Amino acid sequence: MHSLPPVPELIDRLVALLKPAITPDTVLVGIHTGGVWVAEALHAALGLATPLASIDTSFHRDDHHLGNGLKAAGRATYLPDDVEGAHLVLVDDVLYTGRTIRAALNELFDYGRPGRVDLAVLVDRGGRELPVAATWCAYTLSKPLPASQSFNLQRGPDGILSFSLGEK
Repeated sequence: MHSLPPVPELIDRLVALLKPAITPDTVLVGIHTGGVWVAEALHAALGLATPLASIDTSFHRDDHHLGNGLKAAGRATYLPDDVEGAHLVLVDDVLYTGRTIRAALNELFDYGRPGRVDLAVLVDRGGRELPVAATWCAYTLSKPLPASQSFNLQRGPDGILSFSLGEK
């Protein structure tokens, strides 16, 4: 059984890791849905002046045949008017296979060519299928989570974020 620290603690860890690398022009880009929630918390804690951005990876996923991707389609992608040369930090809740990040990069490059793209995640659960690594990660599991299980980020009515362990 895997147990994670509370999400507010993970967000505090991620803020501490990000702070030295963030400039006034850095743009946080939350990946729908959990990544947007995490990005909102990071954006507020870091006091960034740049608007928070969000991205929907549904149309760039390579696993539609598995029932992923399009079931969640229709969320808005909001990126700055000009991503050319910008420093973007993709934010997600859990890093697993790397396929969501690949899809997010494809979506980003539809809007232009950023100068730099980094990745910040709360949890790295292991099980990579693509060569993707987070620049900043608040918590890495010591043993990969079985493919039959998943960490699900939830936002309560009070706005508090928490993880639950679920079966697929």
